[in-house]
Amino acid sequence: MNRRFRLASSSDFKRVRQSGKAHAHSLVVLHTAPSGLASTRLAVSAGRSLGSATVRNRAKRRLREAARPHLASIPPGWDLILVARAPLARASWPEVQEAVAAVLRRARLITDDRRRA
Repeated sequence: MNRRFRLASSSDFKRVRQSGKAHAHSLVVLHTAPSGLASTRLAVSAGRSLGSATVRNRAKRRLREAARPHLASIPPGWDLILVARAPLARASWPEVQEAVAAVLRRARLITDDRRRA
């Protein structure tokens, strides 16, 4: 993921978690907050409850890849944090993709293209 689209500083993490809204799914939690910037920034997090460092890193890679196709359709000016939950480590790839899409729809950052058809 391009560096300018990453949310990296701890102060930004705190701001999004404290003042933003959370949208939960059984596999992932999405924290959102407006940023006022010209682009949308994304961070991915996985706690130790997921397992070893290898498992956590794989979960974060999967979340980044599942979010990548949606980034272009999210309006600019948002800071997003995707937090992996423990069942994500055992979930299939289509389940991870659907979970990320579901929380983005729930946050009203993307629209459901299937309902239009």
